[in-house]
Amino acid sequence: MFEMFFPDAYVASTYVIDFEKLYEEGCRGLIFDIDNTLVPHGAPADDRAAALFDRLKRTGFSCCLISNNQEPRVQMFNEKIQVDYIYNAHKPSTKNYLRAMEIMGTDRSNTMFIGDQLFTDIWGAKRSGIRSILVKPIYPKEEIQIVLKRYLEKVVLHFYKKSRS
Repeated sequence: MFEMFFPDAYVASTYVIDFEKLYEEGCRGLIFDIDNTLVPHGAPADDRAAALFDRLKRTGFSCCLISNNQEPRVQMFNEKIQVDYIYNAHKPSTKNYLRAMEIMGTDRSNTMFIGDQLFTDIWGAKRSGIRSILVKPIYPKEEIQIVLKRYLEKVVLHFYKKSRS
């Protein structure tokens, strides 16, 4: 019943993902959400995010940000990391997941999505046929509509964890 929302993996943070292992396994494109996936909501890219993207580029990954935010927010975050991006993405619509792969020159078989929300990020990736990693939100203070979704996510994550045991 909830399987359509299940990520391929669920980890504590973007910053604990073994990206080198993903590269060894053939992954070449990484699509990232921004807010609460890479930095707290509304924050610019910090040194940790900049170091991560430097490492990913050196490893050989193509990266693209897709965000439901407007361009000024995404552009401000991207100033320090300089990767491709898509703003106003309308996640979970599949259109911009597919566009991100087109921009990166990757396909469903060698692309991974990383995000913090089940009903936008992960569901959109699943609907697009892309593997996904759900990360725990960086910062708990969120807009009310996201807070409400988090309650529903807890139900889905209960069944996700149960299916993994």
